[in-house]
Amino acid sequence: MTAPERSVRRWQGPAVFTAVAVLALVAAPLLLEPFRLGLLAKYLCYAIVALGIGLAWGQGGMLTLGQGVFFGLGGYAMGMYLKLNDAAGDLPDFMVWSGVEKLPALWTPFGNPVFALAMVVVLPAAVALLLGALVFRQRVRGAYFAILTQALAAALVILLVGQQGLTGGTNGLTNFFDFFGRDVAADETQRGLYLLVAVVLGALYLGARQLVRSRFGRLLLAVRDGEDRVRFLGYNPATVKTLTFAVSAGMAGIAGALFVPVVGIISPALLGVVPSLELVVAVAVGGRFALAGAVLGAVVMGYARTYFSEELPDAWLYLQGALFVLVMALAPKGIAGLAANLVRRREARA
Repeated sequence: MTAPERSVRRWQGPAVFTAVAVLALVAAPLLLEPFRLGLLAKYLCYAIVALGIGLAWGQGGMLTLGQGVFFGLGGYAMGMYLKLNDAAGDLPDFMVWSGVEKLPALWTPFGNPVFALAMVVVLPAAVALLLGALVFRQRVRGAYFAILTQALAAALVILLVGQQGLTGGTNGLTNFFDFFGRDVAADETQRGLYLLVAVVLGALYLGARQLVRSRFGRLLLAVRDGEDRVRFLGYNPATVKTLTFAVSAGMAGIAGALFVPVVGIISPALLGVVPSLELVVAVAVGGRFALAGAVLGAVVMGYARTYFSEELPDAWLYLQGALFVLVMALAPKGIAGLAANLVRRREARA
C-alpha cells in the first residue's frame, strides 16, 4: 500500500464519523417532523445499549442476554427523580393510587438530581461489577453466562411487577411533565433531547473505539480469542471481563436514563428477556465485531420494527426472525462485515 493510500485510509473513519454526525445533528432535526425525530431519538437510545453489547460480546466474547437489567436500572433512577420533581414535595401519583402514605426511604435520595444522575451510571456498573466478580472468577462463560444474565432480567421484571407501591408495578413510571425546568412534551424540549442523545451516543462511541484500540482493548480481544492462553501469560481474564462488563452496563444505564424523557415511560415490559434478546439480535444483524455495526443494527432494526408494525402489524415478528436468519446465513458478521468484505474486494481489484 502506497503512502497516499495509507493516508486516505487513515482519514476514512473520521470522515465517515463526521458525515454521520452532521446528518444526525443538523439534517435530521431540520428534515424530520417532531414525531419521527422522537422515534429516531428512541432508536439512538437503543443504539447506546447496542454499543455496550458490541463491546462486551463482539470484543470480549461475553454474550449478555440481560442488558435490559442495566437499561432498567438507569431508567428507573431517572424516572424516580422526575416523578419526585413533578410531585413537588408530595407523593408521586401512582403511590397515592396504591395507598402509600409515606415516601419510601429508597426514594428519598433520588429527589436530588446530582444523586439521581450519578446512580444512572453507578448503580448498573456496580451490579455488573458484583456479578462479574462472582461469575468470571469461577470461569463461567459461554452459554452459562448468557443464561445467567437472562435469568437476572426475568427476576428483575418479577421484582418490579410485584412492588406496585414502590415501582409502579406493571405500568412502571410514566406521566412525566418537567425535565430540568422544561416541558417534556414540548417540541423544543424533544428536539433538545434528540440532540443530547445523539451527542452522548457519539461521545460513547468515540470512547469505546479508543478503548478497543488501547492496550486494554488488545488484551480484551486476546481474552475473547483465547482466555486460557491469556491466563497462562500471567494476566487475569476475570478482571478484564468484569471491567468491560461494567462499562457495558454503564452505557445501558445512560441509555435508560435518556430513554425516559424521550419516550415518557419506563416499565418492566421494556427491560425483560424479550427486549434484551431483541437488542442482541440487532447487534448480530449490524455486526457484533464492529462497534459501528452494533449501532447501525440497533437503528436499522428499530426503524424496521416501526415501519413493518405500521404496514404489516401482524407479520413483524416473523419478518424480524426472517431478517435475522437471512443475515446470519448470508453475512455471519452482519451488515458491517458484509460492507468490509465488499471494500476489501474492491481494493483487491484495484
